[in-house]
Order: sequence, then C-alpha cells, then structure tokens
Amino acid sequence: MEYSTFGRHVAVDTWGVQFDLLNDAEFLKKEMIEAAESCGATVLSVQAKQFSPQGATVLVLLSESHLSIHTYPERGFAALDCYTCGETVDPQVAIDYLVSVLKPEKVYAKKLVRGTGELQVVEPEMKSAEVASK
Repeated sequence: MEYSTFGRHVAVDTWGVQFDLLNDAEFLKKEMIEAAESCGATVLSVQAKQFSPQGATVLVLLSESHLSIHTYPERGFAALDCYTCGETVDPQVAIDYLVSVLKPEKVYAKKLVRGTGELQVVEPEMKSAEVASK
C-alpha cells in the first residue's frame, strides 16, 4: 500500500483568552483530546506540563501527526498548531474546536499545504472566531 505525503498544517496565534483557561493543563489536555477526536484523528499519546508560576504546554501525538498548544496566560496568548497527513483528517476541524473553547478576542492563522512539493501558505477558513487581518 502506498501512502500519500500530502498534509495540512494549521498554525494559530490566539490573543485575549481568559487567564484561567490558559493556566490549566488538565483542562487543556481534555479539550485537546476532544479536538483531536472531533476531526477523526487517532490519539496515540498525550503529554501535558503545567508551568510555575503560570502557563501550560500540551502535545497530542496523533497517528496522523500532532496537535499542540503552548500558553502564556499572563499575556492572554496561546499558540496552537495541528498537522495531519493524508486527506481524511482535517486539522482545521481540531483548531476550530479549540478556538471555540478558548474564545479569543483575536486570531491570527495560516495553513501550510505540505508534502506536494514546494510548501504552499494559504489563509485558512476559521469557523469559530473573527480572524484578525495582517
């Protein structure tokens, strides 16, 4: 069986997120798993780290690649990204889910189309939040 190298990588910076949402690694872990499952991805493992005095990182290893978040609650900032290989799992669905949970004031997003030759950078269609302009 030959596998496709095609993949999509959505990267999002969110601003204006409530401190408590970004400073709870266990809450984020639960929501990240839900986000991965919402797009049909297969979760292989999850790592979560709560930092002191604040902040969290969660990495969800997927059969299709990964979903991650790194937070700076004191700034209301979270960096999210989801990369999936193949046609069947859409990383945008996972990102939209997380944005709907975090409810940021601003979202800056880009999508890379990978595995087809030269990287293509495109504007993703965000469903859950107003996307800020450049």
